[in-house]
Amino acid sequence: MTGLGPEATGIRLIASDLDGTILSHRFEMSERTVEAFGAARAAGYEVVFVTGRPPWFFGPLRTYMGSAGHTIGRVIGANGAVVYDLEAEEVLASELLPVADALETVEGIRRLVPHAAFGVDTLAGPVAEPAFTVSSPVQFEHVEDIAEMLRSRGEEIGGGVLKLYARDPESTDADAFLDAAQAGVSPAAYATHSVAGVALFEVSRAGVTKAHTLEEFAHALGIAPQEVLAFGDMPNDLEMLAWAGHGYAMASGHPRVREQAERIAPPFEEDGVAQVIESLLETGRLPEGRP
Repeated sequence: MTGLGPEATGIRLIASDLDGTILSHRFEMSERTVEAFGAARAAGYEVVFVTGRPPWFFGPLRTYMGSAGHTIGRVIGANGAVVYDLEAEEVLASELLPVADALETVEGIRRLVPHAAFGVDTLAGPVAEPAFTVSSPVQFEHVEDIAEMLRSRGEEIGGGVLKLYARDPESTDADAFLDAAQAGVSPAAYATHSVAGVALFEVSRAGVTKAHTLEEFAHALGIAPQEVLAFGDMPNDLEMLAWAGHGYAMASGHPRVREQAERIAPPFEEDGVAQVIESLLETGRLPEGRP
């Protein structure tokens, strides 16, 4: 498929979340979606994937985009805490939550939800308490107590973490868990959530969001917000969708995201992102996308 380029559409950068937006819970991506991103790149658009995943979860991008012959380039991961070159397999930039703030958050959440379990993404890899572990293709290092690990290995892990995870093993309601534990989060940190059906939320350094790092990425390329098309489905995408000149929530996404987004893309199950990109390339226009 060939298509209209940025000079005809006014869009220069396409930014997309992964899970629930273009990637299924089985870590699969449709052929239509892969082709749409490939056509956008061929037409001259910058494409960047902006995800809550840390680098060791980027395998599906290599599997699907790489097998189709598309160059992936840089990926913004860990909710904006890391910029990663997928071709070189190299961390280009990172913004860590300092160990002291991670410890303050663990201790604060435990006072409010004593049975909470924790994990962290460090530059060296993921570490989690046994009660935290969720179904994952990545092997976590297990420790009995994340707080003790942070105290004893803070220097070894670079003085901070990309993300701290908190989980309520007795619930599946992430919104309720975040509401109950929010007051325990350090003022120097920022909490959000991105996983459906699991009472899990993620904590980064305050000010570090998908929007923050995407803005820096776009600015370095001389791209303005109104030249950005972005897609997402969960609360950790809200700032990014608000910053982008053209932000689409997935019709299959979190209710709060659908309520606040400027536009709604068709659901994930109908390759909604691919439909919007195809419309842009074929007609030069973006669908209104709201019922």
